[in-house]
Amino acid sequence: MGGESQSRALHSSYPQLVSRPKGKQIESIYQGRLQQFIGGGQYEHQNLRSKLDEGRASGDDHVKLEVYSVPNLERPTFKDATKNGTFKPTKKGESFGPSWSTHWFKITLKVPSQLEKKNHLEFHWDANNEGLIWNESGEPLQGLTGGGDRVEWIFPHEWRDGKEHVFYIEMACNGMFGNAPGGDSIQPPDPNKYFMLHTADIVAVNLDARQLYVDFWIIGDAAREFPGDSWEKHKALQVCNEIVDAFIAGNGSHKSILKGREIAREYIGNVDSAKVYESDKEPIVYAIGHCHIDTCWLWPWAETKRKVARSWSNQCDLMDRYPEHRFTCSQAQQYKWLEQLYPTLFDRVKSKVKKGTFQPVGGSWVEHDTNMPSGESLVRQFLYGQRFFESHFGERCRTFWLPDTFGYSTQLPQLCRLAGMNRFFTQKLSWNNINNFPHTTFNWVSLDGSQVICHMAPAETYTADAHFGDVKRSVTQHKSLNEDNTSLLVFGKGDGGGGPTFEHLEKLRRCRGMSDKTGLLPRVKMGDSVDDFFDRLEQKEADGTTKLVTWYGELYFELHRGTYTTQANNKLGNRKSEILMHDIEYLATLATLKDKSYKYPKKEIDDMWEGILLCQFHDCLPGSSIEMCYDDSDKVYAGVFETGKVLIREALETLGYAEFSGKGQPIALNTLPWRRDEIIQVPGSESGHAHAKGSALAETTALPLYSTGHDQVFAKSLGKGVFVMGNADLSVSVHEGVILSLYDLKAHREILPKGGKANQFVIFDDKPLYWQAWDVEVFHLESRKELRSGETRISESNSHQVSLVTETMISEKSWIKTTMTIRAAVSGQPSYIEMESEVEWHETMKFLKVEFPVNITNTEASYETQYGIIRRPTHYNTSWDMAKFEVCCHKWADLSEHGYGVSILNDSKYGFATCGNLMRLSLLRAPKAPDAHADMGHHRIKYAILPHAGPLDFRTVRTAYNFNHKMRLLTPLSNQASDHSLFDAIRLTGSHSLILDAIKRGEDDEDVSRGELPKRKGRSIILRVYDSLGGTSKGIIYWNEKVVPVKKVTKTNVLEDDIGALDFQEPEHKSVNITLRAFEVATFRLQL
Repeated sequence: MGGESQSRALHSSYPQLVSRPKGKQIESIYQGRLQQFIGGGQYEHQNLRSKLDEGRASGDDHVKLEVYSVPNLERPTFKDATKNGTFKPTKKGESFGPSWSTHWFKITLKVPSQLEKKNHLEFHWDANNEGLIWNESGEPLQGLTGGGDRVEWIFPHEWRDGKEHVFYIEMACNGMFGNAPGGDSIQPPDPNKYFMLHTADIVAVNLDARQLYVDFWIIGDAAREFPGDSWEKHKALQVCNEIVDAFIAGNGSHKSILKGREIAREYIGNVDSAKVYESDKEPIVYAIGHCHIDTCWLWPWAETKRKVARSWSNQCDLMDRYPEHRFTCSQAQQYKWLEQLYPTLFDRVKSKVKKGTFQPVGGSWVEHDTNMPSGESLVRQFLYGQRFFESHFGERCRTFWLPDTFGYSTQLPQLCRLAGMNRFFTQKLSWNNINNFPHTTFNWVSLDGSQVICHMAPAETYTADAHFGDVKRSVTQHKSLNEDNTSLLVFGKGDGGGGPTFEHLEKLRRCRGMSDKTGLLPRVKMGDSVDDFFDRLEQKEADGTTKLVTWYGELYFELHRGTYTTQANNKLGNRKSEILMHDIEYLATLATLKDKSYKYPKKEIDDMWEGILLCQFHDCLPGSSIEMCYDDSDKVYAGVFETGKVLIREALETLGYAEFSGKGQPIALNTLPWRRDEIIQVPGSESGHAHAKGSALAETTALPLYSTGHDQVFAKSLGKGVFVMGNADLSVSVHEGVILSLYDLKAHREILPKGGKANQFVIFDDKPLYWQAWDVEVFHLESRKELRSGETRISESNSHQVSLVTETMISEKSWIKTTMTIRAAVSGQPSYIEMESEVEWHETMKFLKVEFPVNITNTEASYETQYGIIRRPTHYNTSWDMAKFEVCCHKWADLSEHGYGVSILNDSKYGFATCGNLMRLSLLRAPKAPDAHADMGHHRIKYAILPHAGPLDFRTVRTAYNFNHKMRLLTPLSNQASDHSLFDAIRLTGSHSLILDAIKRGEDDEDVSRGELPKRKGRSIILRVYDSLGGTSKGIIYWNEKVVPVKKVTKTNVLEDDIGALDFQEPEHKSVNITLRAFEVATFRLQL
């Protein structure tokens, strides 16, 4: 004993000797392996794809097919097709067409015994075109997209009884994006496309394999897209490879598929139900299903109506299967079409709206262009849209929704607020091709100071596929994280319709599960509404949690600038129809005051407005649709003008007048709210003209010219092609149709710079990078070519008007015939030189413009916009300045310096540019896609150059109105007493900047209402007034109490909700004072 020690042996379970070498994974190789597992190609029959189906059945024994091919491209109803159509046997492999044709299939389905006990059965149909499934009772059930997307229909479980069951499919011979030839969807449609039916099968689906497919898809995205220095990326790659290994080890058995799902849950958790969203962890990405359906674009309106039914029936089906699904959709017009054409489906939608899963949004009639419609048109978009939503669903929309429109007018925030909406969603500015818009969530401020919260989805799409990357980009591309980190993710097939698919919803479940289980991916939430998202933003602003940045003025879109010009006749129809509606409503209002038996034509007015608003859709009015769409809009405008002619005649007859027939002394009717004093054309008179001089909103005798004592005009030839013409205000020197000198005789000022040539036609090569009808690129300016004019001659010369006519050849096929006119100066009225150009246009990818260089210096030019003025740079100092090389204007553009300026007026044009001192009006384009014949043919264009001493002021604004609103020539009816006091019954005086822009009857007056909303007692007159120049403006509204017995005056919003009463002026009680802030739009109700 003593001194002995016992050694302690060290024991470890870790092997002492290595068993075999183990290398480091080569990441790129193991990532590449992932696609093998779910992709097509040479391994498709060995990988997970091969397990998605457990069996198929087709052929006459199980899927008997009969078809009725509808003649003449007609689209019959279900009843007409099934009752009157002749159905003939057909089979898979047959082709159907041509483009735009319809084929009704009667399908007799019998489930084979070997599939009856399978877990999940679907019917799969694919002819690479769109379709709609109907039951035997004529109820639309679900849409089909084709081309591998949304080809499945879960038929009733009761059909597994070995018996035959019948249903129908309405096939539309067009793809989701129309019928373009080849792979370029914006090319003009091929009229002779045929579609082969290659799938019509009963399919037993392995739901576990389908679920694993989506698991693997999303985890694989994490392995590819997470940062390389994150453990989450490496873990995702290991999980995916473990799933592949398990599948291989189990030889692709069902047990191996279940094992794969078990492995996936280690990374994404349990994602098999909506409970995945019930964790208490805070989300920052709010996903909302959406289906953007262009009301027309690469297909006509008739097809849009069917797209709505196909798309929305799909969403109703998904809501029944996925309780978290919330779907939002705008455009009251589309809801109305659904109600008219698919009443049972509309009832289904209504029930979902009531439940809160189908969510109307937007508050407008269509998703309209906002650059070119007039202010009153924008008001009516909201008025008609909100009234439809309120009358059909019990609520107005609170969020203006316009994700795909080509730029956003500066007055939209004010009009949104006046229409009951204080938030706005879009994303289109992410398409800018010059500058990156700097904000995601911000306060957008209007000309008058009104603001709305604006959110632009940082995923930069309104048609997200709900990919892992879409969720990730909702933070990585978020530009307002300093203020707020939340965002909307708007997902679903769009443009051509469709909306979310079951795969989208499954992917989002996995994204949420991944965020909660593993982390790093932004946490996404389903189940909320768009309004919920904005409510949270508003609350954060209210409690001071955040203060959003501000953006003042227009949201100018740095792309699609050619849409201000493309499809000129369509834009002319828009301008003329807007003016027509102004006059109809004014005259019809007066007629109801004169004769209570006269019925205000509310239905006709509604129908006309709805047609005009439809044509203002953001691919129709801008000119970016196929030719079929403009055949449709031409018919709408023709109907508007035809109906309008009847309504004008009926209102005038009630007022004691008829349209002037050319005999006798006419009366000129001024429908504008200021005194007019001008020379007008009078057909059939001795001189062809008369001098109309009268009050605002009044009729006046058109006086013979010899009795007016006005100054004379002159025109004379100074040599071949050289002329001088003028009046008491202006002297014009013309050489071969081009103005070389324009001299203001009273200001003693030459208006053109030395060497300048005004009314110079120029033509440009016009080949944008891709979007032909949409875009004009800055490089087109480098191809400028002056058009040299031919013979010029005096076409008219008398004491009141002189005209020169010049002919200009553009090419062998195209020409311009321009009449340049100056009329006698009228005291107190500005003089201008008017041009009327008759153009025969047959060019290819050319852009025609007319130039006016002026001796004016300013770094900003002014342009009329809706209810105001927008100022834009005339220089290219920064890329933001240069991006505005082509901009939108309405009736006028102006370049002024201290003491003097020049305005360019037009009657139907919207594209303009001011570069330095060069003013340029855009006239015609010649794109060949998507309409190969866009703008081809005959055009008449009016424009004018208006010099003015002093600053830009009411003279330009009013003259431009006058230029567009011609006086109406009337004759008193001999059998009726015309009441002159009617035309002077309502007047607005005060600041010259105030414009009384609309006079109409109240929407819900008891003698006007069509019953869609509660009636108001009594009668009322609605007045729309705005400040046009940008300063606090005071005025007085007067009325003739004998004609307009006003009991009360209230200020309202544009939806005609009363806001507050105005006090009558003492002691007469015949007027009220009004004060408008700069560029404010105000609506007043005169309650009778």
